[in-house]
Amino acid sequence: MSASDEQDEPRTHRVLVVTDTADPSPSVTEAVRRRAETHDARFHLVVLNPARAEVHLLHPERRDKVVEAEAVLRAALARLEVIAGAPVIGSVSVRHDPMDVIEEAIFTESVDEILVDVPVHRVSSFFHQDLVRRLAHHHIPVRSVRQERPTR
Repeated sequence: MSASDEQDEPRTHRVLVVTDTADPSPSVTEAVRRRAETHDARFHLVVLNPARAEVHLLHPERRDKVVEAEAVLRAALARLEVIAGAPVIGSVSVRHDPMDVIEEAIFTESVDEILVDVPVHRVSSFFHQDLVRRLAHHHIPVRSVRQERPTR
C-alpha cells in the first residue's frame, strides 16, 4: 500500500472520556453514542480517583477506592462497548484532579478529542478557569458533556 493510499483511508478518531463516576452517567453514554455515530472512534474512559482529594497519592484509601471503582467500571464497560460499537478501554486513575488526569493521558497517548463529565465549580467559572479553558493550550477539542444531576 502506498503512502497516498494510507492518507485516503479514514483514521480512527481517538476520544478521551474523563468522568468522576465508575458507572458512566447518561451524559457520558449519550456523548459516546453520538460520537460513535459520527466517527470511526476509539474510546478511552478514565475515571477520576474516587478517594477524597486531600488523601495522599500513596495512602491505602486511594488504592482501595481504585479497586472498588475498577469493579464497577468493568461491569459498565460491556454496556458502553455496545453503545460505542467497538471495544472501550477503561481505567481508574490514581489522581483526583481532572486536569492532572487529562494531561497525563494526552502525554502518553494520541488524543483527537476530550469529553469531560466532571462537576463544574462556581468559583472556577467565575474566574474563567474552568477545565475547558485550562486545556485550550493543548489544541485538542474539549467538550463538557456534564448535565446537572438532581441533588438528593
